[in-house]
Amino acid sequence: MRLFIIDTGSANLNSVKQAFKRIGADAVISSDVSELKTADKLVLPGVGTACAVMEGIDKYNLASFILENKKPLLGICLGMQILGTHSEETPLGSDENDVIKCLSIVDGSVHMMKADNSLRMPHMGWNTVTHTDHPLFDGIKQDAYFYFDHSFAMNEGSFTIGKTTYGETFSCAVAKDNFMGVQFHPEKSSHAGSKLLENFLKNF
Repeated sequence: MRLFIIDTGSANLNSVKQAFKRIGADAVISSDVSELKTADKLVLPGVGTACAVMEGIDKYNLASFILENKKPLLGICLGMQILGTHSEETPLGSDENDVIKCLSIVDGSVHMMKADNSLRMPHMGWNTVTHTDHPLFDGIKQDAYFYFDHSFAMNEGSFTIGKTTYGETFSCAVAKDNFMGVQFHPEKSSHAGSKLLENFLKNF
């Protein structure tokens, strides 16, 4: 099996690579479309800002490749958010009505989280996940704990396969066809995270 991690220039890719290594899978990091086309499975991580990830996708001419891809793809954190239609996470100084156009693979939009004053932002640390019976969550109990680190979140919809509450309830896992995404960091989520990565490799 050829497992590739897509490099958009906006993620700590080595931590994801090492997480797969711990479960016996060797992942290759690349932004070269000709290489990525040989993959059996793809992982799309992202940290920082939505605009930075989308700029990286433009820089490496990855948009068409991702949109036309028929192989299983797992987005992680911002890699999940950009599967949606747009994000409110615009650069500083942008007009308040500006949005970042994303890949529009799932019909979800990303907004700044509406946590009240009793909750710290960003949403950082361990939180529970309620999920459907999607194969990505095989063998993972309801309300298992995963590690989060974000200030923007995707709304719920027909694409939602997992949700979490932090001030509001939001999509923390999505799926459509061969595309899947998780808001949390499975590479930092101990046993439950490792199990989810194993499921991605074995069930798709």
